[in-house]
Amino acid sequence: MAFVSRPRYTWRLRTRSLPLGRRTVLMGILNVTPDSFSDGNQFLNAHAAVDHALRLLDEGADLVDLGGESTRPNATPITPAEEQERILPVMKAILKLRRDAILSVDTYHAETAERAIQDGAEAINDVSGLIWDPAMARVLAKEQPGSILMHTRGAPRGWSALPPLPHADIMPMIVSGLAHTLSLARSAGMQRSNMVLDPGFGFGKMGDENFTLLAHFTELHQFALPFLVGVSRKRFLTAHLPQANELTRQQATTAANTAAILSGAHILRVHDIPAARTAATVADSILSLAQPETEETHPSGIRKTFSA
Repeated sequence: MAFVSRPRYTWRLRTRSLPLGRRTVLMGILNVTPDSFSDGNQFLNAHAAVDHALRLLDEGADLVDLGGESTRPNATPITPAEEQERILPVMKAILKLRRDAILSVDTYHAETAERAIQDGAEAINDVSGLIWDPAMARVLAKEQPGSILMHTRGAPRGWSALPPLPHADIMPMIVSGLAHTLSLARSAGMQRSNMVLDPGFGFGKMGDENFTLLAHFTELHQFALPFLVGVSRKRFLTAHLPQANELTRQQATTAANTAAILSGAHILRVHDIPAARTAATVADSILSLAQPETEETHPSGIRKTFSA
């Protein structure tokens, strides 16, 4: 069985850099929300949120992603001020206790992104890919944090009404959407060295559409940029299982994470760090023996179609 040759990059954050590709980087999820699909209301208390962030770091997370607004289907939007009230005190408390912690903030609000960067965030994770707030690209170009740009089909309140996509249309839609996001980034003056792309599992992709995305993930390397994958505990993973519970969701997450790594994913965004680290250690060992030990900037033999 042949596996993709995972390209290597240096991801430039606000004040430091992370090497990507030699091993899988793990991003721990911290939702400071009352309504996130998996862990809503568990860490709305600031002390509980800080304790969980420290636990994620102690378990081996390379960075922690703080979110203050749920993007589950039919989620109710909140204002940037409400989002900042949830996120910023937690972020400051974590950095007071762990000055070297790498924190990302999950937001599509430019105002929140700017405040978070000023308060110490190293990266911004925009699930809208610069679409929902036109000012986001300008903020990221000015401040130059690490920038995770996701493909999203529509918005959470409209996902339940989206028509199913033909199998053959899924990857062209994602490629076209990411190309548009990169065009916005380029126009704003964002630097490629700051960027990581995310194809957006579950974000406007329904059911088996996500398996199509995972099966054809290697097509995304045409962008010659690193990729993050976030499938942790998502509903589509257990759709074909006889029962969905905490154990089967974790087992399904591990299987999907392993497949993503072997298809060339650089970063996994996960709830359970120990399980993800085990999967990544095995998958990284396979990749290390299946590909040459070279410092690549993009995979050999894959055509670079888009640039920003």
